[in-house]
Amino acid sequence: MKEEDADWLIYHLVVQNDAATGEELVTQSGIDAPTVNASLDRLILYLLIERSGNKFRALSIPEALLKCQIKYSCDSQFTIEDGIIKARNP
Repeated sequence: MKEEDADWLIYHLVVQNDAATGEELVTQSGIDAPTVNASLDRLILYLLIERSGNKFRALSIPEALLKCQIKYSCDSQFTIEDGIIKARNP
């Protein structure tokens, strides 16, 4: 299975489940754990989902846009760490 196909499937399972664990996603997708974990890592990197404890949830469009703006804006005074907005160190 190509990475893109795995990512597409895993993303849709996360959206359908509101908040799913990695083990649930392995069971529901029928994909092995290393592939699911790699897909989850990519989806987090792409700012499409986030991890909270052992659960994964899809980001809303406003959340994804805000995280993207904060992450890539050179002049942003803020950062998001573990779901908490913090002032960036000068």
